[in-house]
Amino acid sequence: QVQLVESGGGLVQPGGSLRLSCAASSSILRFYSMGWYRQAPGKQRVLVANIINSGITNYEDSVKGRFTISKDVAKNTVYLQMSSLKPEDTAVYYCNAISPSVITYWGQGTQVTVSS
Repeated sequence: QVQLVESGGGLVQPGGSLRLSCAASSSILRFYSMGWYRQAPGKQRVLVANIINSGITNYEDSVKGRFTISKDVAKNTVYLQMSSLKPEDTAVYYCNAISPSVITYWGQGTQVTVSS
């Protein structure tokens, strides 16, 4: 059973930056696709960014050039560096892991609020 624990959320002013971290319970980053999703109030959960085991990354259009996903295999941790934050980035951010056999795991989520 894989466990994912997010951290790094909080309140930030528009234009500010945050770095989210997702710590995995085991050494999965070489083999799993990892991603960050977000869910705003009253909206569906959507993909923000993902990184597959080869290191190729993919971003939702609204965050391209502002967010960067990365991983540290030795630390079993995936990061989401968020810059130039906007109020519309406000959401609960969830870490996601997908195994080679397409089993999906989720973290508990971390709140990001962008407000002045």
